[in-house]
Amino acid sequence: MTMQRRTILSLATLAALPLAAKAADPVKIGFLVKQAEEPWFQDEWKFAEAAAKDKGFTLVKIGVPNGEKTLAAIDNLAAQKAVGFVICAPDVKLGVAINRAAKRHKLKVMSVDDQLVDGAGKPIADIPHMGISGYEIGKQVGAGLLAEIKARGWKLEEVGVLRVAYDQLPTGRERTMGAVDALKAGGMPAANVVDAPQAKTDTESAFNAANIAFTKNAKFKKWVAFGLNDEAALGAVRAGEGRGIKADAMLAIGIGGSQTALNEFTKPTATGFFGTVLISPKRHGYETAAMVYDWATAGKTPPPVTLTSGILMTRANQAEIRKQMGL
Repeated sequence: MTMQRRTILSLATLAALPLAAKAADPVKIGFLVKQAEEPWFQDEWKFAEAAAKDKGFTLVKIGVPNGEKTLAAIDNLAAQKAVGFVICAPDVKLGVAINRAAKRHKLKVMSVDDQLVDGAGKPIADIPHMGISGYEIGKQVGAGLLAEIKARGWKLEEVGVLRVAYDQLPTGRERTMGAVDALKAGGMPAANVVDAPQAKTDTESAFNAANIAFTKNAKFKKWVAFGLNDEAALGAVRAGEGRGIKADAMLAIGIGGSQTALNEFTKPTATGFFGTVLISPKRHGYETAAMVYDWATAGKTPPPVTLTSGILMTRANQAEIRKQMGL
């Protein structure tokens, strides 16, 4: 081989190097969440990391507590040559701005948990979404209560139904009405349903609301209770305990599978807090990240809307369920 031909080959090899390096660069997917410090979002990130490991892409995790940081994060992802991102935005009304920024940078975008809306408050059709079906989760609460009422041999007509209500939040109403509808479908008299509106979504507000309801409806000696979250159910249990309604006369099922519920399960004696519908961050983290990857690399568009439900976790099965869910 002549010196001139060897030089040309070397130059050709050098010229090809950046292309080869570029081809080896891993695909980057962003995962933007509104409250990075919250355990739910930490778990979503953990499962999204598992998807990144399985699929062979790099996950870029960014906390976006406000609109300004959200748009800056999208610009940041574009600068890093990301191909798309999953987002739980700090405000769903940022939908149009997020969509515009994603299109400008040619990034695929999928929302998780909270669905992005346009100026008229309607879901943005071209942003796929994975969220939670509040109504279906409520129905799981109702079904769980019915099964345990039956197991205890309680007569439905003698049981009071305490709906700790936070109706100003749509998902709050969906969850509690799902439970009410499931109970009614199972034979619970509609007249036995008592609404206890709470001022906030914490245990103290639920306690105060339940206290008033128990005072006004002293004819019921046995109760089932539920609300938007675990705190609502626990507030009802504590209020009942204060009025002598103990674990043998109280059945409450929460929603969330939070530390509040786990703390209750680890008490030496069972309380009226029977269970919680655990909402799994696994699908929300793993599947959304994997879907955006497949969309960007293989042109496989995610379904427009995917709604997930939960699983009933009780004192008896909580260790096994948490293991199954990877928590």
